Amino acid sequence: MWDERYRSADYVYGTAPNEFLRSVADRIPRGKVLSLGEGEGRNAVFLAELGCEVIGVDQSPVGLEKARRLAELRGVKIDTAVADLAQYEIAPGNWDAIVSIFCHLPSELRRTLYRKVVQGLRPGGLFVLEAYTPAQLQFKTGGPTSADFLASLGVLKGELQGLNFALGQELERPVVEGQFHTGLAAVVQILARKPSH
Repeated sequence: MWDERYRSADYVYGTAPNEFLRSVADRIPRGKVLSLGEGEGRNAVFLAELGCEVIGVDQSPVGLEKARRLAELRGVKIDTAVADLAQYEIAPGNWDAIVSIFCHLPSELRRTLYRKVVQGLRPGGLFVLEAYTPAQLQFKTGGPTSADFLASLGVLKGELQGLNFALGQELERPVVEGQFHTGLAAVVQILARKPSH
């Protein structure tokens, strides 16, 4: 499905970074950053422009090829890894930041992955997330059509135990990021840090 979606010549979610990611950019360490479900590269390229050393992981080679083209166009370097997140190994204590922007996964996989995320962050490392909540099913302005792929802030706090939440909020906001995310949306935004000691 994702290869098909990304085959379009256009960047289907646009080339500008996610707004929430941009709004917290000054808090993201300029070190090693892992971007989960990176797709066509808009967020990885933005992070590389900030001076981060970025790896974008996605199951779509078509999307990641576009990500590399976008990086080249912008004069930055990103690394990419074609992988299913169910199999992808996140090295423990390796990442200064991990980013998950509209990367929706079945709840069982999400729980497993987020345990790896918490372990994968270095002490003081940051996790940045924006995703749709179950309320998004009423808006029909993008995102999964199954509630199993959507989570509330309360659920995510449980799945991200071990991190301190600097920000955790559910809100409605207009999301205009390409043709598949357009309109008023119900989202959850998280900025959480691994304790330094």
